[in-house]
Amino acid sequence: MDIKKAAVIGSGVMGSGIAAHIANAGVPVMLLDIVPNGANDRSALAKGAIEKMLKTDPAPFMHRDAAKLVTPGNLEDDLGTLGDCDWIVEAVIERLDIKHDVFKKLEANRKKGSIVSSNTSTIPLAKLVDGLPASFQQDFVITHFFNPPRYMRLLEIVAGPKTRKDVVAGIEKFCDVRLGKGVIHAKDTPGFVGNRIGTMWIQAAVNAALDHGLTVEEADAVASKPMGFPKTGIFGLLDLVGIDLMPHVGKSMRANLAAKDPLVTEFRDESAKFIEKMIAEGYTGRKGKGGFYRMNKAGGERVKESINLKTGAYAPSEKGELESVAVGGKDLKKLVSHPDRGGKFAWDMLAKTLAYAASLVPEIADDVHAVDQGMKLGYAWKWGPFELIDKLGPHWFAERLKAEGRPVPPLLAKVGDGTFYRVENGVLQQFTTAGTYAEVKRPEGVLLLSDVKRKSKPIMKNASASLWDIGDGVACFEVHTKMNAIDADVADLLSKSLDHVGKNMKALVLYNEGDNFSVGANIGLALFAANVGVWPMIEGMIEAGQKAMKRMKYSPFPVVAAPSGMALGGGCEMLLHSAAVQAHAETYTGLVEVGVGVLPGWGGCKEMVTRWTQAKKPANGPMPPIAKAFEMISTAQVAKSAAEARDMMILRPADGITMNRDRLLYDAKQKALALVAAGYKPPEPVELRLPGPNGKAALDLAVEGFRLQGKALPHDTVVSGEVARVLTGGDTDITEITTEDKFYALERQGFMTLLRTPATLARIEHLLETGKPLRN
Repeated sequence: MDIKKAAVIGSGVMGSGIAAHIANAGVPVMLLDIVPNGANDRSALAKGAIEKMLKTDPAPFMHRDAAKLVTPGNLEDDLGTLGDCDWIVEAVIERLDIKHDVFKKLEANRKKGSIVSSNTSTIPLAKLVDGLPASFQQDFVITHFFNPPRYMRLLEIVAGPKTRKDVVAGIEKFCDVRLGKGVIHAKDTPGFVGNRIGTMWIQAAVNAALDHGLTVEEADAVASKPMGFPKTGIFGLLDLVGIDLMPHVGKSMRANLAAKDPLVTEFRDESAKFIEKMIAEGYTGRKGKGGFYRMNKAGGERVKESINLKTGAYAPSEKGELESVAVGGKDLKKLVSHPDRGGKFAWDMLAKTLAYAASLVPEIADDVHAVDQGMKLGYAWKWGPFELIDKLGPHWFAERLKAEGRPVPPLLAKVGDGTFYRVENGVLQQFTTAGTYAEVKRPEGVLLLSDVKRKSKPIMKNASASLWDIGDGVACFEVHTKMNAIDADVADLLSKSLDHVGKNMKALVLYNEGDNFSVGANIGLALFAANVGVWPMIEGMIEAGQKAMKRMKYSPFPVVAAPSGMALGGGCEMLLHSAAVQAHAETYTGLVEVGVGVLPGWGGCKEMVTRWTQAKKPANGPMPPIAKAFEMISTAQVAKSAAEARDMMILRPADGITMNRDRLLYDAKQKALALVAAGYKPPEPVELRLPGPNGKAALDLAVEGFRLQGKALPHDTVVSGEVARVLTGGDTDITEITTEDKFYALERQGFMTLLRTPATLARIEHLLETGKPLRN
């Protein structure tokens, strides 16, 4: 089933966000809403939603041009347009009578066989289709997106007993491949998977914090990184999503679950009244006056404050320091076994949440892996509930539950001394409700490096990087340093990997499964070397990196970069020197070195000037391409999507974009093999004609204008001046040829000149200490 056009009914936050993301996939979409009373423009609601999204940050659209694919309309004049749509998503208010009215209109106007879905998270499918014709029921599913739709990967699909199998298969494929979603199949039960367990987790955490007398900072220190939960912690997360959602979710769960359900009993008057009082006073989270945390002006400065969970009063926030976190920060069992209030809080919250999750399979989903994926993709947990139980040890967990008089779920009892996951002959398996193990199957077109690692050993490795055989003559170069920063070991193994692939294989893919492709060079190492004055070592590191980049670019086999997350500085330079790029749609990339007072030293300056010079429609003369490269580099411009990276020429027209992160390695491998099959040959060496000092003077004049306007600080002008000198070719003019090697030499010289300045060293030191850039 091919979805060529879609429609979304309801232009609220979720409806408009879903429409934007369908447009991100390149699919035209109608966005329809009611006609406002007395409105001059009958489609004002949908039009206003599109205009608002174009101003929203983080942006719902991956590129502003995607907004052109969203056509606004209304539910009175534009119902006829639904006859052209292959998929219609309902995202109106959570009232059954209103949804039924909408469905009747859809049934009267849609084409035969089109898919209709609801984004509901609270109303059972059985109630949604009750009284509607069989023709509607067989084409109907629930597609529950998480907010914001562009960024949250989870999509829960709920099919009814009459839903056609090809409807489920078609919508799953589209949402997986085209929208990039991690699709799980949920049962028609309250809250489905994510919100059922997520609500228990939040309620259990709030209650446990109250019961054990923790501050919000202490609770967030425990319920965050030590458990693999979002770094906001539980109370920070509630502030982020909106505290006023809690009563609505609670009301829905209580209305649809049995009175004895553990989640229902977790809704307590004490915590409910505390939350209601906060909401009544306008403390709804970040969108309101604040929440569990707020920013308050004191003595002319903004001070972060947090609420006292006993009194409701605010006071300056203090770091939540607990011995349990210090001892058990990297050992979950030690954390929940610690006798201090942090350990008791951790156990109480996890015992309820994990036991509840174990009791719900197969009620909410057929297998434990679906539940784990739901919490990882929908609530940003690092590990799912069953992976967390495995960390504790299922037998240990069950025995402690039993010792405390808590019920042991049948599935937990059944796994016994085993674990919910195991690796058998290099294959990941999950424990089933039948008491056996079954392979965790990947969809067609998914290749994960984590799976490759279970079955094999690296071809070569060192402390910073590894080379893996991913089949069909293709190797994968993986960086695994902190934030995948590039150091001397990375450059060394990359050089050895190029040697190996050149002699033994067909192609190389640059890829890893960290949160970021690479944040660039290890600046901490550069700062250390500068402080002890070993300047030749630093210059040697720059030259080694340049040689590795040049070897990549001119290798006789294709090198395909497959970035996801941040690809900054040196990470971006790896993309620029690759034969091709297959980027995850959520790739954030740019040459940001000026932020720490240096310039791109591994060919980034050279490649950006080259790409803008060789653009299909280059501007006249040598300066416009240089001016464009100068603008990008001197302002540390970052693409906030792969689509934006294409505008910046970091991605070229032939480079690919993959929407689903899990499909990235497979797609990159296929691109590499396609280049091999097409008889890949490396590019010809580049020769540039650059304007030299006259060009630099023009760029300096522009920077001086920014300085006079207060937009450029003293060291900004120094850094920009050196960037300008390198981009314009140093001591040259347009009658002379600048080779790539000369450009590399200019970059090295410029990098070293800036690194020797106290202001640059101050920028580097400040970033390493605070994580924030220094403006000086």
